[in-house]
Amino acid sequence: MRATSLGHAGILVRSGDTTIVCDPWFVPAFHASWFPFPRNDRLSAQLMADVRSPTYLYVSHLHGDHFDEEFLRHGVDPSTTVLLPDFPTDELERRFRRLGFETFIRTRDGDEIELAGGVRVAIHVESSITDGPGGDSAIVINDDTARLVNQNDCRTDDLAALASHGPVDVHWLQFSGAIWYPMVYDVDDDTKRREARQKVESQFSRALRYVEAVGSRCVVPSAGPPCFLDPDLFGLNVVTGEEISIFPDQTEFLRRLPGDNGILNVPGTTIDIAHGSVTVTHPAGVDEIRRPFEDKAEYLREYQRDWLPWIRERLDTLPVLGADVVEQLRAWWEPLLALAPSLRLGVGAGCLIRSGGHDIFIDYPHGTVRAWNGEAHRFRFDIPPGLLAHVVATHAVDWSNSLFLSCRFVAWREGAYNEYLYNFFKSLSPERMRRANEEAKGRLGIDDTPSEEIVLGDYVVQRYCPHRRADLSVFGAVEGDQIVCSLHGWRFSAADGRCLNAEDRRLNVRRRSDVD
Repeated sequence: MRATSLGHAGILVRSGDTTIVCDPWFVPAFHASWFPFPRNDRLSAQLMADVRSPTYLYVSHLHGDHFDEEFLRHGVDPSTTVLLPDFPTDELERRFRRLGFETFIRTRDGDEIELAGGVRVAIHVESSITDGPGGDSAIVINDDTARLVNQNDCRTDDLAALASHGPVDVHWLQFSGAIWYPMVYDVDDDTKRREARQKVESQFSRALRYVEAVGSRCVVPSAGPPCFLDPDLFGLNVVTGEEISIFPDQTEFLRRLPGDNGILNVPGTTIDIAHGSVTVTHPAGVDEIRRPFEDKAEYLREYQRDWLPWIRERLDTLPVLGADVVEQLRAWWEPLLALAPSLRLGVGAGCLIRSGGHDIFIDYPHGTVRAWNGEAHRFRFDIPPGLLAHVVATHAVDWSNSLFLSCRFVAWREGAYNEYLYNFFKSLSPERMRRANEEAKGRLGIDDTPSEEIVLGDYVVQRYCPHRRADLSVFGAVEGDQIVCSLHGWRFSAADGRCLNAEDRRLNVRRRSDVD
């Protein structure tokens, strides 16, 4: 088996005449913010020809540094067979079909299948909304001469799953950041620097736990970091180590990796594995291979000079934010908010979006969107008008992918991180929102199935409060024309069970005389 790095999470795996291209990313992502590091725009013509016409194509998930829509549309033979992870929805397949791909193999989570040439693969999925409602995945490839695990940035909770198919020879995995936190937050630099360092340590710790669990003969740090060539974002590159950034490079991870089984790879690096023997061949001499890491500042400036006109052109073509943006968001989001009572409960407060002179207020407790009129809020986003116009015009269903990962915004929050808020912005379609709400319901411990009934005064009511399942035989009381749960102060109309604290809860209630 031969595995050739394509940069970032991209790999070309070859076994005999069978090839699998994984996560080919060549067009910079997230509104010209993320670029592959080291650069992969100078790969050999032969390698690129192999990438464009593989036997199989595997894309782990829908984020723009993995699902490179522009390259897939114009750069890969659409007759290629696509390996589909066993995601809860068919979004990935639908996106491929829009690009012209028509041949698919649908896998089942963790089950090994045989492909052409005796190659066997198993795709493991992670489907938590936190990792993207479209899901994330990792692939295990085996051809009897070697077994390769390509974990990319799939954060599986089952540490043993990827090694369950047998001993692993090469393990490719993410070690660097893939988020906007804390760099975009409206806090002082000392706080951001401290939190960035904590985040980096957490990233390394997580990656090393995966390394230990998989127990591979060799480890290849991949799927990051990106680099940032726009002058406005250039400071996110880790050059001296003092930057406020969560994007350390491969050499830092390899310094922390126990033992000597780490492989430094750059685009074009080839790893040949056969019956326990591993041979690494780089596309250039040692000095050139190490230059991106040891002369990083100048390397990035050269890279920047080559791409700066393209960056400016991309940003100049962003649309103009319309005067009716509040109405557009209201029409789009209020039906989604109505689908997500549990998620709204998890957010629990208002969010303000400021962009181009527009102040947009999302009232999660009441499920409404309107122009802001000074209401209190716990969350705020300041978004450039061109970016907001883009995600509105395209009805982008995942703002994590379409906006936030660009790092081209400012965020503020009161208190701790709120996963439900970001899960809302990742789930801006009915299909996604229903899943996000069900996950929120589970995390919050909400059970909205009918409960047994009890008698309170002149009323028959369900026993458990629809807020947090408080036992109304203990905490319930009748106060005038209201049923009150004293545990959390929630009130319901005795006439029809309507919740007086929020619109997304209802109590089953009727008068005893209706039964007697």
